[in-house]
Amino acid sequence: MTTDDHARALLIRWMPAVFVLIWATGFIVARYGMPHAPPFTFLLYRYLLSIVCFGMWIAVARVRWPQTGIEWLHLGATGALMHAGYLGGVWAAVKGGMGSGLSALIVGIQPVLTAIWLSVTGTAASRVSGRQWLGLLMGFGGLVLVVWRKLTQGQAGDHVTAVNLSWAVFALLCITAGTLYQKRFVKPCDVRTANTIQLLAAALVTIPLALLEPEAFRWNAQSAGAMAWSVRGLTLGGSSLLYLLIQRGAAASVTSLMYLVPPTTAVMAWLLFAEPVTLTTVIGIGITALGVGLVVRPGAALNR
Repeated sequence: MTTDDHARALLIRWMPAVFVLIWATGFIVARYGMPHAPPFTFLLYRYLLSIVCFGMWIAVARVRWPQTGIEWLHLGATGALMHAGYLGGVWAAVKGGMGSGLSALIVGIQPVLTAIWLSVTGTAASRVSGRQWLGLLMGFGGLVLVVWRKLTQGQAGDHVTAVNLSWAVFALLCITAGTLYQKRFVKPCDVRTANTIQLLAAALVTIPLALLEPEAFRWNAQSAGAMAWSVRGLTLGGSSLLYLLIQRGAAASVTSLMYLVPPTTAVMAWLLFAEPVTLTTVIGIGITALGVGLVVRPGAALNR
């Protein structure tokens, strides 16, 4: 194995861990930026700035764009679901007063929904094994333990309404459908052009929603910092890694990584905001990690 091959193998091995770390910062960014901006306007700026960054990267690298209209159509569909639908739903739910614990728990059902869908509609080779079902259920149980304190005690101003609950469920359905759709229909192509097309579709969907928001975007150090990380870290980094992981792995295995996001966020909140981490949280993190390990362990029944 050459040095380049070794470096590539090392990068692939650490991709899931890096993805979880980046994706977990989403709620941290929301805590910084959401008090100063309406959700869809913030996301629209994020999409447009990300498109500019990807466009410059593509121009410098002279990357080839997808050549057929059907490829653009499939990428656009995943962008509308996984960017506009998922992010819009989560941010609208949080802006509407839903606590991060409950919103994380609702979206955290995604791996179970994905597994159910694959078990009902997939081929024998793509269905979820008994061991993976055990891992999925353990991961969800650990996730409940991690967010249990927030669910039972809540935070100041947290409340659940039909509207913000609907947004959270909408986000769950969008990220689940988008992941399955991409795995089924999107052909492998350069991640930079793929992400740009997805973001263009997301921006088109988000524009009318942003125009309907009465609240103004207030630029300050917090909102600018949240925007900068949203573009560079979450979109250019996290979304690109998610695209690559879905292309390389089985859907249930990839989505099971989402179980690790709320525990990682809890640790980050402890480090950044001194939010307490209880023994129950630590136990939940351990159970979640063990469950995810059962799902992604080599030898599973899913295609790889």
